[in-house]
Amino acid sequence: MIDVIDIDDRVTLDDYAEYVQLRPSVEKLRKEASRLMKPLDGRTLWMVNSTAEGGGVAEMMPKLVALLRELGLDARWAVIQPEAQRFFDLTKHLHNLIHDSGPSRLGSSDRDLYEAVSERAADALEPHLSEDDLLAVHDPQPLGMGAILKERLGLPTLWRCHIGLDHDTDATRAGWNFLKPYAETYDRTVFSVQNYVPDFLSKKAEVIPPAIDPLSHKNRYLSTHKVSGVLCNAGLCQESRHVLTGDFEHQAERLQNGGDFGPATTPGDLGLLFRPAVTQVSRWDRLKGWVPLLRGFKRMKERHYAANGSGGNGAFVRSDEKHPERHHRRLNLVRLVLAGPDPASIQDDPEGQAAFEQVCQQWKELPPAVQRDVAVLALPMDSRKQNALMVNALQRCATVVAQNSLQEGFGLTATEAMWKGCPVMGTRAVGLRTQIRDGTDGRLVQHADDPDEVAETLDAMLNQGRERQVWSRNARRRVADKYLVFSQAERWLEALDACYEACGTGERTGAEAVA
Repeated sequence: MIDVIDIDDRVTLDDYAEYVQLRPSVEKLRKEASRLMKPLDGRTLWMVNSTAEGGGVAEMMPKLVALLRELGLDARWAVIQPEAQRFFDLTKHLHNLIHDSGPSRLGSSDRDLYEAVSERAADALEPHLSEDDLLAVHDPQPLGMGAILKERLGLPTLWRCHIGLDHDTDATRAGWNFLKPYAETYDRTVFSVQNYVPDFLSKKAEVIPPAIDPLSHKNRYLSTHKVSGVLCNAGLCQESRHVLTGDFEHQAERLQNGGDFGPATTPGDLGLLFRPAVTQVSRWDRLKGWVPLLRGFKRMKERHYAANGSGGNGAFVRSDEKHPERHHRRLNLVRLVLAGPDPASIQDDPEGQAAFEQVCQQWKELPPAVQRDVAVLALPMDSRKQNALMVNALQRCATVVAQNSLQEGFGLTATEAMWKGCPVMGTRAVGLRTQIRDGTDGRLVQHADDPDEVAETLDAMLNQGRERQVWSRNARRRVADKYLVFSQAERWLEALDACYEACGTGERTGAEAVA
């Protein structure tokens, strides 16, 4: 029921320091770590979550654990693997409740199931632990297990919650009431955004934003030749005669007219290297705002076509356009790319499958003139490296990267695009507005479920070439300052010190916790 994950990360802090833009962050981390590591010397940190791949937590874990090891902490990563699918159905329901989605009913059978699985997970992990270890568990799935181990062993415990909402509703209260007896057991808690901290945890909470690894396959710099090579290897580009590397074993596929998936270059090349594109890459989840984004793009295209005559070939000039002829052509050519995991990899996620099928149905109902400019892509998950390179290349080819989330815990897909210098259209979802300052680092849609507002914002962004350059520069600088793994590792060491102190000497005050 417990898997200890082997981490083979050979990229060291010295490797990062070779990049002049990363060197100051590396030096600061090393300096702070020499101070923060003293109380943690000789202790083992166990990081525990519910999956080794898929999702932002699993993606961040290897690099975070590897960095903490390099700084001198014996850090290990374990994953719980409950056999009961009903357990993950329950924790998905809790996840939705905390995002104010779904029925708020939770019964005694849900509590019994949660505690039974937590007991078995605690039994499986306990032989690996000692009283001197530190235990950090992530999100609701292993929360109950950690609470049990705290009671059994008395070791310092920290709960890292990656989800939340900035206001209370009947649904959020139901979710938090279910989790409260377990969360209160922990010495310290960590949240991504201050607004997500429930009142009953306010005196024992730290805030650590998620972060990205700038040298990972998903985020590292790709030259023009490398971008074109990845597109060809992944089946996202037709021309491949002069590509250095061979095709990926598993290539991206594209939704076809008949409803099945086929080659991404059928019925025609996507034109990613040449055509303007609005691109969203995310998991298939209704809360990611796929359908309103699709409808907004449709509305933008249809308004353009209506104003310019049949098929968009007229000569309509709008008074607010800076370069009307160029923008007219841009709207003719712009394509919407919606990319998510291969549906075969989400068969055990009925909600994800339903969201994916809804996107496919919406695409099938598009008018032909719009449908040919919308590509729904399934990215294979067989190779983590190849999947990451596909995402990297798709984002770098985008004129605008969209993350049209209705709710968003943080939104690392936006962080990734900002680091690459891609202009980002986000929403007022808390995780996105925390990162993106509207008009400074990108643009924010006030109402993500309003296709008219989405259409207007996309149209404006596509027409603002100079502003897109400014947003891109500001966004990259913001990520460099706040959302790279170096600042995350430093904050984690601070949180672990606070956890050790709270376990040994009692809780700090709320003011100290938020500082």
